[in-house]
Amino acid sequence: MKKQKPWSGRFSEDTDTLAEEMNASISFDKRLFRHDIRGSIAHAGVIARAGIITVSECKKIINGLRAVEKEISGGRFRFSPDLEDIHMAIEQRLTSLIGPLGGKLHTGRSRNDQVALDMRLYLKDEIYEIISLIHAFKLCLVEVAERNIGCVMPGYTHLQRAQPVLLSHHLLAYYEMLRRDSGRLFDCLDRADSMPLGAGALAGSPYDLDRRYCAKLLGFSSVTENSLDSVSDRDFVIEFLSASALIMMHLSRLSEEIILWSSQEFGFIELSDAFTTGSSVMPQKKNPDIAELGRGKTGRVYGNLIALLTLMKGLPLAYNKDMQEDKEPLFDTIDTLKQVLRVYPPMIKTMRVNKEAMMNAARKGFLNATDAADYLVKKGMPFREAHGVSGAIVAYCIKKGVTLEEMEMDEWLRFSKLFKNDIKEAVNIMNSLNARKIHGGTSLASVKKRLNTVKAELRQGI
Repeated sequence: MKKQKPWSGRFSEDTDTLAEEMNASISFDKRLFRHDIRGSIAHAGVIARAGIITVSECKKIINGLRAVEKEISGGRFRFSPDLEDIHMAIEQRLTSLIGPLGGKLHTGRSRNDQVALDMRLYLKDEIYEIISLIHAFKLCLVEVAERNIGCVMPGYTHLQRAQPVLLSHHLLAYYEMLRRDSGRLFDCLDRADSMPLGAGALAGSPYDLDRRYCAKLLGFSSVTENSLDSVSDRDFVIEFLSASALIMMHLSRLSEEIILWSSQEFGFIELSDAFTTGSSVMPQKKNPDIAELGRGKTGRVYGNLIALLTLMKGLPLAYNKDMQEDKEPLFDTIDTLKQVLRVYPPMIKTMRVNKEAMMNAARKGFLNATDAADYLVKKGMPFREAHGVSGAIVAYCIKKGVTLEEMEMDEWLRFSKLFKNDIKEAVNIMNSLNARKIHGGTSLASVKKRLNTVKAELRQGI
């Protein structure tokens, strides 16, 4: 006996079992059930407003949809591959509950504009949750930065010690990255916040449906302007995946530093036992596996972005079944991103900072060499010449096995008569750091000022 599907009127054979399994998306798009039902309730209101169904019929449909939602939420709903997707599964169950009236719900719409709506509703909800998680992470960074406000560490370029910075300044660099990440997600919301229902399969609906009324019911700020684009657009998903890839890139950079800093070679931090693992062979090991996994998961988020860009690049207008492949990359990215954003704040909050090790590292490697050059510049020497003099002093110190702070005054004078006794103060690590009091610099005053600003931002929800 031929299986009855909503589209089976034109067909004389059942779908092949293997083809049916490949065609079905119910195994993963069932997570859209709340958004699908929400969209269907709004659509019921719209077709009632258009006189396609009565107010009484609309109420019965809505009550039926809410009953279906309770069944799915309560785990009592049986999902079957022969129903293909969440849209058909809900419609079939609705019809079994309220009879042929359930078949009227799909009037004036297609699964093409239905899924476009579901994806936008779903993504809007998820973006707000991710922005909230980023906000919590920013609060964490500020808390740890304040707790370690006087901690000095080497700043690096090329992974070589460069100039002294405050650990707080270093952590606030990631605050700035996350701040931009939130901004990009708000931009994504702007593009996702347009209601596609009413586009039909591709050409628009022949019924007099009030799309703006539907948008108001569903909380959209606008409606889409072209029916072809409405059902074939996945820019809003790709834009979100791109923003997510950037977030993961930032978290991966932080992961790399956590991994380096927690090594015995650096010894700058020690991660809590709660966020590390051991070795099955080497009893002494304490591995930064959570940070490593965060770094590793970045690759899968990149892959999801590339997958969807590749998926869409050759598709003619309008909808193509290829686009069913948009959901798993999106779902996986959201799940991955939320998992990492949830676990990183407590990992950062509970790490132990070895301030002494950081300061000792900052005292080595001639991180104050630029300050010696700047000292000469202030005495009138051109910077390029001063740079050469300072470089020669560093070479001398390396050969002799001393630091700039350990040089005697007569040694300074061998390189330039412009050096005076106050050179010792100029190359002091703390003085070097606090000299960078320019806006955005690493001086204690600048960092404290920035902390006050970002705390005010966070209180305002920025």
